[in-house]
Amino acid sequence: MKQDSKILVIDDNKDVLVALKLLLQEHFNQVDTFKSPNVLPGQLREETYDAILLDMNFVAGMNTGNEGFYWLNKIFEYDREAAVLFLTAYADVEKAVQAIQQGALDYIEKPWDDEKLVASVLKAISQRASKKEIRRLKQNQRHLNQRLRKDHTLIRGKSPAMQSVYQQLDKVAATEANVLLLGENGTGKEVVARELHHLSNRSNEMFVNVDLAALNENIFESELFGHVRGAFTDARDARTGRFEMASGGTLFLDEIGNLSLNMQAKLLVALQNREITPVGSSRKIPVDIRLVSATNRSLEDMVDGGGFRQDLLYRINTITIELPPLRERREDIPQLAHYFANLYGQKYHQREITLSDQAVKKLTEHTWPGNIRELQHQMEKAVIMNDTVRLGEKDLMFAQAARQRSRQTLNLQENERMLIEEALEKTRNNYTRAAAELGITRRTLYNKLKHYGLQ
Repeated sequence: MKQDSKILVIDDNKDVLVALKLLLQEHFNQVDTFKSPNVLPGQLREETYDAILLDMNFVAGMNTGNEGFYWLNKIFEYDREAAVLFLTAYADVEKAVQAIQQGALDYIEKPWDDEKLVASVLKAISQRASKKEIRRLKQNQRHLNQRLRKDHTLIRGKSPAMQSVYQQLDKVAATEANVLLLGENGTGKEVVARELHHLSNRSNEMFVNVDLAALNENIFESELFGHVRGAFTDARDARTGRFEMASGGTLFLDEIGNLSLNMQAKLLVALQNREITPVGSSRKIPVDIRLVSATNRSLEDMVDGGGFRQDLLYRINTITIELPPLRERREDIPQLAHYFANLYGQKYHQREITLSDQAVKKLTEHTWPGNIRELQHQMEKAVIMNDTVRLGEKDLMFAQAARQRSRQTLNLQENERMLIEEALEKTRNNYTRAAAELGITRRTLYNKLKHYGLQ
């Protein structure tokens, strides 16, 4: 079956053009051939090609490759993501290296091997698609940054514990140091990571978030490093990995303590070499990322127990910032509560919401085992269920009180949710211990948290 792609071939040898057209039109829908590179400006204004095969020499007796490099630069003036493959009868390692350095994707020697040439063209098409996707994402980044900044605002509270966090953020933001964020679930590690990115010199580039707890061994490499078309059974299209998407910006690896030792080893290699290799490809892609990682687990204890690589820990925690639980920063609860109340008041009712003194007192006295995430869900629920613009003490129903009212329910899902909430409260949101209490695996718990919106 032919691939719906457009191929352009430029070579001064008519026999070469005929041979390549016969070969390539068996695999691709459109193959245009020309003897002179002078047609390139006009063709590139009229058509967008998925791959371009370009001869390096057009003047008889010349083999410097300078003409090829000249026209390569011209092509990039019209198409920044052009996938160019050089054709040459004069194989030269130095020129091959120069060609790749200047942006060509491959260097094909005449006479060629048909199967290898077609494979090179397919790979070039795949790489062009990846470049286009990355450019599209980066063009949208400024708008996304504004929206995400609004949805993930870091509330700079008054508590001494958080003031220490802000001071560390301000010091480290402008550097390139890797940062490890520690803290219980729900303490706002992703919000802090986004703030770190916003304050950095990379703020106009991509912030890419990867939830490592959701990745298993089978998809880890594909998700982080990408894959080429046909790399495995379901790889019908090429995929750009999170590392490549984040290049130039910030890569946030959440729940890094959940990685298996095998996945840790693969991650370490990418971080050490600052390059990745997509699954099914031999092409190494350099990446330039600022790494921010997060976990609710003690990685040092895991190192002692053999569950986490010490060399990876050294790589990710140049700077460690620990986020306090909400119960240790009660001075910030009123400000956070008012912020979330107004956020959801605007979202659901298009009006400002206030809280009574009794409501604020009740919120401040609560232990908040789920931290800021629990407070956020509490305020959203209260705003949705309340018909007035002012929330009182009775409008706040905490999980413990809700469980007392639903003890008699026979609804299976309600009871399962209730038991999960109890386990999280008992273990102070420690997923591993909560899963053990419930007699299920951590991954099963993680899926149920998503299902019930408890995450």
